[in-house]
Amino acid sequence: MHPYHDFVRGYEQLYQDGRSLELGGFEKAERPQIASSAPTVLIFSPHPDDECIIGALPLRLLREAKMRVINVAVTQGSKKDRQAERWAELQRACAFMGFELIQTGPNGLERVNPKTRESDPGFWKASVAMVAEILQKNAPRVIFFPHEHDWNSSHIGTHFLVTDALRTLPSFFCYTVETEYWGQNDQPNLIVQSSAQDVADLVAGTSFHVGEVRRNPFHLFIPAWMQENVRRGSELVDCESGCTVAQLGSKCLRTGQLS
Repeated sequence: MHPYHDFVRGYEQLYQDGRSLELGGFEKAERPQIASSAPTVLIFSPHPDDECIIGALPLRLLREAKMRVINVAVTQGSKKDRQAERWAELQRACAFMGFELIQTGPNGLERVNPKTRESDPGFWKASVAMVAEILQKNAPRVIFFPHEHDWNSSHIGTHFLVTDALRTLPSFFCYTVETEYWGQNDQPNLIVQSSAQDVADLVAGTSFHVGEVRRNPFHLFIPAWMQENVRRGSELVDCESGCTVAQLGSKCLRTGQLS
């Protein structure tokens, strides 16, 4: 027997051990003091739990660049009997992560998908106007939202909701970061390193969405998903200096020191 049997079985055992771990209920993660004048980051989350799943870069911006991170709950899920509960779970998850939170409506926005955009322009226009108002009011330096081909209809709908809102604000400026989860971005141009501590906190934060992860323990797959992103990203993403960076303001994202 070769040593890779034990290597793979170790992964299997980690997953089994993870299924018995506590879900949510942890003390808030350490959060730096954020200045009242700090630049703002908005995460437009299609569902409660997306703010943690794609939260690697927002978490670094919060902890290292000391930017104010606000999650915008675009929807609260499609199951009406779960919307209030998912909002409560989301509040606890964001409190743990150190993210602030904006609710788009008592139960979030409804029918955020490409079909609605085509078939009900009046309803869509009202939703776009709400997002545009959030953008104007918060004047973010950076916004996060799914890319156009992120498979899930609410993720794709959120992409168009945000981009349509931006088109109504011709003088508005911010940096945009398109995220991926369900579907890979075919042309990625940024990969962001996370510490083990940050990844652990993303997993823990996702576990606050108890009703979802009891049904499907996807929080346990986040470390493996990030490893897959490293494999893929190392072949697809790099810059002139050989590192993977983005310029937000005057300093390199690799350093975590943004102006």
